[in-house]
Amino acid sequence: MTSTPLVRGLWRSSHPGPTMVVTALAGVLAVSAGLELWRILLLVVAVFAGQLSIGLSNDAIDAERDRAVGRTDKPIARGDITVRTAWTAAILCVVAALGLSAPLGLPLLGAHAVALISAWSYNLGLKATPVSVVPYMVTFGIFPSLAVLSADQPQWAAAWAWCAGAALGVALHLTNVLPDLDDDAQTGIRGLPHRLGGGPSALVASAALVAGAYAATAGPREWDIAEVSALSWVFFGLVLVVAVITVSLGRRERMGRMQFRLAMFAALVLAAQLVASGGSLTT
Repeated sequence: MTSTPLVRGLWRSSHPGPTMVVTALAGVLAVSAGLELWRILLLVVAVFAGQLSIGLSNDAIDAERDRAVGRTDKPIARGDITVRTAWTAAILCVVAALGLSAPLGLPLLGAHAVALISAWSYNLGLKATPVSVVPYMVTFGIFPSLAVLSADQPQWAAAWAWCAGAALGVALHLTNVLPDLDDDAQTGIRGLPHRLGGGPSALVASAALVAGAYAATAGPREWDIAEVSALSWVFFGLVLVVAVITVSLGRRERMGRMQFRLAMFAALVLAAQLVASGGSLTT
């Protein structure tokens, strides 16, 4: 196998869409935190490496299941790359993620490590349990803190940012699984979305999007809605529209991938709102 097909196979196994969105989210939050350029770049690369490790480990673990249901969109299931190659790349990426986090300080290193452990725990088995949503809540709850913990004087993000991140994690988990509910059922995966069903999962995901948007809108203004700018309400309204569309798509078959893309779009909208409104992650 030449290097180009190998790299292409690894990239496609890394879940490139979510990887790039989460990396972009880290960059936007780092800008909103006012970090120095070198800190922004280091954080973005560290998060990128960590996301690669999560995606690669997920496909390596699911290789047999993907083959069993004929997932021809998966490079490992197709035989483009081996499980061993994917595992090697995943381990190298997680080591790189932690190594790149270290220069930004022990608080950031510790927080990023917890976020990655949480995400890997989902891949390693929690995805098949009723608490499958918990790793998403933990990882995305911590996520806003990565930016402010990377500062010269590290701080944890405010409570509203934890709430917004965790709510987005719920929405991303519930919509991410929707396209694969039938395939998962054939291979014994029964996480929370499988137990709820497609329609209820879309409804809960939409409610979580709205809750996260409200936290990001009113939280930086100490929950005083009178102090919220018109621009912030516009961003909130945009997420509300996304939530309504997500619910409406829940009544149609095979629309899960679109719902997941909408949830990722909402995450970027909320991050952009923070920058545009001049909000602070620590207040």
